[in-house]
Amino acid sequence: MRQVVLDTETTGLEPELNHRVIEIGCVELLNRRPTGRTFHRYLNPEREIDDGALAVHGISRSDLDGQPRFADIAEELLTFIGGAELVIHNAAFDIAFLEAELARLPGEPRQLAALCQVLDTLALARELHPGQRNSLDALCKRYEVDNSARELHGALLDARILADVYLAMTGGQGSLALLAADEPAYARGGERAPGTPLRLAVPLPVPLATPEELAAHEVMLAVIAKASGGRVLWATLEPREPAPTVLNQEDAPQRSSA
Repeated sequence: MRQVVLDTETTGLEPELNHRVIEIGCVELLNRRPTGRTFHRYLNPEREIDDGALAVHGISRSDLDGQPRFADIAEELLTFIGGAELVIHNAAFDIAFLEAELARLPGEPRQLAALCQVLDTLALARELHPGQRNSLDALCKRYEVDNSARELHGALLDARILADVYLAMTGGQGSLALLAADEPAYARGGERAPGTPLRLAVPLPVPLATPEELAAHEVMLAVIAKASGGRVLWATLEPREPAPTVLNQEDAPQRSSA
């Protein structure tokens, strides 16, 4: 299964008001393993950046002088994500901006839904952790994913972090740092900061014993207690209900010699 973890930065919050994408970052996963392939572009939005957005990502209008426009990289982006499942945090936001950019291109508007499936990790996190904070920073803290390089938002850095969070939430696959712990991570403004190995604390499912298994366990405890003359350690650790009496060895479950 091929997945692409994607994030964008924008000039503002509303594509309907002609706000534009200024950064795209993508990280490729194949069968839940990072391949090392990424897609990262800064874009000239051909408009000013709102102060609120600037405070979030730190990318100024002058930083983008000389960068390509979305139309210049659109086909390369679509080739990279084509056929993959997109993994996005708060997917509605990024999809709305990307489809607004696609709608500006000549020809029939293309819909991302026709090219990719989309998995929203914010919706997934809300299902797993109802009533809790589920921002990317909150999930990093919950799953012990290192986001210390994230002083400001950045599309490629956030896509890398989200990939680790997503893998932790959905089964505990090792982090991107296991692939390349010494690979520098993108910091703000195009500079790079040293990568840091990530530690993941993944909650594991704990299957409970069935009533039949509990009964068989109690029978075996009784066999051991009888054979030892009652000298058993667990009897001194915690109170237990009386175990059923075993009349002979045949009453105990047989254990394989393997």
